[in-house]
Amino acid sequence: MAFCPSCGNAVEGRYCAKCGTAVDPAAPPAAPVPVVSAAGLPENTAAALCYLLGLVTGIIFLVLEPYNKNKLIRFHAFQSIFLHVAVIIVWVALRTVLPWGMWYLMSLIDLAFFVLWIFLLLQTYQGKKIVLPVIGDLAAKQA
Repeated sequence: MAFCPSCGNAVEGRYCAKCGTAVDPAAPPAAPVPVVSAAGLPENTAAALCYLLGLVTGIIFLVLEPYNKNKLIRFHAFQSIFLHVAVIIVWVALRTVLPWGMWYLMSLIDLAFFVLWIFLLLQTYQGKKIVLPVIGDLAAKQA
């Protein structure tokens, strides 16, 4: 079954019944074209790179000229910065509060943050916008 390249509606002929666009039923469906910024990086790649080194790459993408105008890249840069600041605060707070014998718990928390970081990196690269519960709301207001 063919789908309209304009509206995505199922088409049973040469024209879309919903929007009237001509459709070639023998042609394979068109692949989505990635949005490329002025600097040449696709939007999803630049957004994923915001998470790569946390604070550093988040700040870099907020400062670089073509990227700091893109709302999605700004969102991911702010979310990366806020996430890594939260990780640092939690890490320092728990290291000072927990006794030496409980530091194995910190290893589990570090692993959880690492898995979250990888998850955000991969999902953002795939073009999905993951909004973290509290941090994502703050990042959306800043972007």
